[in-house]
Amino acid sequence: MILSQTIQIFSRDGIGLMTIRYSIIALISLGLAGLFVFGGADAASPAIERAKDQCIVGEQVDGYLGFADPSRADDALRREVRDTNQQRKSVYADLARREGVTIEVTAALAAEKLIAQSHAGECYRNSAGRWVRV
Repeated sequence: MILSQTIQIFSRDGIGLMTIRYSIIALISLGLAGLFVFGGADAASPAIERAKDQCIVGEQVDGYLGFADPSRADDALRREVRDTNQQRKSVYADLARREGVTIEVTAALAAEKLIAQSHAGECYRNSAGRWVRV
């Protein structure tokens, strides 16, 4: 028997992102994989980390990086963000397929962890679509 629960995921500003039904086994697997893949600051390139520190790039509630200040992003940074988001989508798809959930659920769980790991001065995009500085 697989135990299941329903949870409400909230963004840092307290706005509910989504309610999902999950198996406890799947959540543990997703959580451990998410910590391994996106665990530390070294998970992103130095260029992305600098852009995050300057609030040019930030995490979004959909699990992908976005541009908080696109006017300050050069072509190299845009390519780096695009490549990182493609890599994330591939990881999310693999985890989703393995756990029997959607990519969106996997990405939202990763987003919650990534946003929670934001450092002071970084920005993230909340579920209302507004960029917020941590």
